Amino acid sequence: MTGSTFRCFGNARLVRRRALCFALCAAVLSVVQVKVQAQTQTPPEQSWPGKPVRIVVPSSSGGGTDAYARLMAQSLSEAFGQSFLVDNRPGASGNIGTEIVARAAPDGHTLLITASAAIAINPNLFPRLGFDVARDLAPVAQGVRSNLVLVVNAAVPAQSLAELIEAARREPARIAFGSAGIGTTTYLGVRVIEEHAKVQFLHVPYKGVGQAYQDLLAGNLKFVMADVATAYPHIRSGRARALVITTRSARLPGVPAMTELGFPFSTASAFSLMAPAGTPGGIIERLSQALRRAMRQPAVAEKLEGLVLTPIFDTPAEFAIELQREREFWGAFIRRNRISLE
Repeated sequence: MTGSTFRCFGNARLVRRRALCFALCAAVLSVVQVKVQAQTQTPPEQSWPGKPVRIVVPSSSGGGTDAYARLMAQSLSEAFGQSFLVDNRPGASGNIGTEIVARAAPDGHTLLITASAAIAINPNLFPRLGFDVARDLAPVAQGVRSNLVLVVNAAVPAQSLAELIEAARREPARIAFGSAGIGTTTYLGVRVIEEHAKVQFLHVPYKGVGQAYQDLLAGNLKFVMADVATAYPHIRSGRARALVITTRSARLPGVPAMTELGFPFSTASAFSLMAPAGTPGGIIERLSQALRRAMRQPAVAEKLEGLVLTPIFDTPAEFAIELQREREFWGAFIRRNRISLE
């Protein structure tokens, strides 16, 4: 071979060596870049919230759920330095707003604050919901409990629940009570008493418990079971008298709890925070912790007391267990008593 031929082969080997060297260097740089990105990339729960957060309330403004949601929205806005905005979406007994959140992107920017009826009772009453609570929603915190109290018109002779029950035994289906409608705790709470005491009252449904109070004070109804916040002014004025409450309350210290009288279940309503299923666990935990811290702040605790709402300092796991238990209780109760919306 000539010298030029050897130089040709030598050059070819050099080119291949250089190409191999460049390839190895590129591979090493690629691995290093991936490791650097992995180390510097911020987990989604740490960068959340990246934009304003919508809190859907499936009821009208002005009610207890709405009042709690607005109080928590303000506290969460301060805690995270981002806007938390309440969006009232009433209708279909809370199902419209609940479905909006159930179908929302699970990125922590759409949340739900709702009364327990929409997530524990409705799934057992409505045969064709557009969502499944257990499948489509993730528990964050129960939030607060709103006690229910049974109040009678001041002219009613009964001084205790036992005396009211005895009167119902003497006059079956004659003693009238008002509620906000079938499926609400203001109705189901009375049905729990009926089942346990084996009596029957006369149900008069209204569009809202406010209308029922008007007839109660006018003497057209014998009693109403409603939240303490709305009942308390009438109790304080002497126009209504409290006979039993779902759980003991400092606002009404002399009124016994249902369980003390042998009734099997507390029908208090919780105002709970939920997120779409699939929301990162880190976001849910941050929300849960922020909510607990907010409710311990003196200014917030004072406002909750004014609304007669009792904080529940639970974890997402504890809330999930309680929600499942409540759904099962109401499901069995509704089937056993053949309660339907028709």
